[in-house]
Amino acid sequence: MVSVPRLVDNDGGEFFSQADIVGLIGHFQSRAKLILLMFFIGFIGGYPGAGEAITWLLQADGFLPDGVQVIILQPMEIVLLQLRIATQIGFSLVFFTIICDLGWNGRSILAKARRNVSDVKITRFKPLIKVLIAIFILGLLGALYAKEILIPMLLDYLAADAASSGLSNTWQLQSWIGFIAGLFFGSIIGFQVPILVILLLRAGLIEHQTIVENRGLFWFSALFLGAMLSPPDPLSLFLVGGPILILIELALLSEKYFQT
Repeated sequence: MVSVPRLVDNDGGEFFSQADIVGLIGHFQSRAKLILLMFFIGFIGGYPGAGEAITWLLQADGFLPDGVQVIILQPMEIVLLQLRIATQIGFSLVFFTIICDLGWNGRSILAKARRNVSDVKITRFKPLIKVLIAIFILGLLGALYAKEILIPMLLDYLAADAASSGLSNTWQLQSWIGFIAGLFFGSIIGFQVPILVILLLRAGLIEHQTIVENRGLFWFSALFLGAMLSPPDPLSLFLVGGPILILIELALLSEKYFQT
């Protein structure tokens, strides 16, 4: 009988201890107002930008396969699309805020949770700068991957599959742009996984061996994300989930051999 690994260990072993989890939850509860503020900043600022993005997608090359026609079924589609994209921008900004907060306060959260006051006074500016640079670089790589590889390949696949089945290649505007936006933001956030893994490791909230022993869970989660964002075929699952798996492995190697 195969046992399922525990995520909580009361003895504070190699898994999350209850004190760590309580400290982490309490920290983010204290950040609730900041998190809500960042969401609304992203939402309000992203709404007009979403309109510009929709206009650009309708005119850009590479996002509409040959022979495909886009139709609008209801006048409210543009507004609903803007709200959807603005919401995704808001959640993305919240995710980046959480990563930056872990880079700034990760070790102090653990120290306070374990009542180890001597570990609270740590240098924060240098790690935070590194985190911001890493977020920008990996976010840019995720956006380029989505724009140049992921989105064109999956849209061409969907168009070819419909044509081979004798179906009409008529796509609804909301579904088409919603699919593109989901893959775009999913790639940007997915490419941030190595930062999150390294921050959790360096903060002491999780250990390297824990991730190695539960590698199958991470692989399943990446493939599940691929299934949620793409058509359920092996190629699409690999195109979406594959880069996340590779980045997790690279993060583990980097933390093991190049830790400073």
